[in-house]
Amino acid sequence: MNTEQADKIAHGSGFVAALDQSGGSTPKALKLYGIPEDAYSGDEEMFDLVHQMRTRIITSPSFDGDRILAAILFEMTMDRDIEGRPTADYLWNVKKVVPILKVDKGLAAEENGAQLMKPIGGLDDLLARAVDNGIFGTKMRSVITRPGAGLDAVVDQQFEVAGQILAAGLVPIIEPEVDIHSPAKAAAEDQLTTAILDHLGGLGDDQQVMLKLTLPDTDDRYRDLVDHPKVMRVLALSGGYTRAEACERLSRNHGVIASFSRALTEGLTAQQSDDEFDRILDAAITEIAAASRT
Repeated sequence: MNTEQADKIAHGSGFVAALDQSGGSTPKALKLYGIPEDAYSGDEEMFDLVHQMRTRIITSPSFDGDRILAAILFEMTMDRDIEGRPTADYLWNVKKVVPILKVDKGLAAEENGAQLMKPIGGLDDLLARAVDNGIFGTKMRSVITRPGAGLDAVVDQQFEVAGQILAAGLVPIIEPEVDIHSPAKAAAEDQLTTAILDHLGGLGDDQQVMLKLTLPDTDDRYRDLVDHPKVMRVLALSGGYTRAEACERLSRNHGVIASFSRALTEGLTAQQSDDEFDRILDAAITEIAAASRT
């Protein structure tokens, strides 16, 4: 583990940029960016365009290591270059932003009010490539729509895979997202907190994880997780809230920092001049960083 990166993640001021849209979510991300589906043909062109979008964000003067602690990358982004340097190398050695890799392969069908992760084939090989690329940690997402047995299954699976990631020398971000539209959102968040605390007790003395959780209905619901010695950092996902609402909710949850995707890139388009693009991105980063410090 890179101790300088670990210290920045654990104690730094700022937030984590989520730039990890993958196959299923990429067309929507490009459409929001002002590039409709009829503007490209096939996956190769689509991923070229989304890499251009991510490159524009990462190389912007506004995207700096003073306010951004880390960036979560899609596998294809890790495998590509930015200004002639591998993406993870550029992030850390040019921007001082810690590189993190999304490793899940998407969601299985809903069962018992939750969606587990699909099997992650070739995970050991992917983790080895991540280490070789200078990646610090990983991220993997599940979704919960109501409390119950499905929620427990999500947490069990997340911590099982986290053990494999820890063994590879990487720090996992465990992301059991509670759907913001769940009719039992607060109850699910209560059960989720208890389940995570139970699993944290099973980690080794020298092991830590990060958590990426939905902004809770009860303020400071995750305070026990924030203060837990086995938790390096608690991140909040925007989950479909607007940036304004996500930041307002985040500011009421002490010790939690943002890891926003759509809320970070809200308002950015391919048609903007570089000056306008940088101005809008800077305003977003300023707002999210301020909410993360509260």
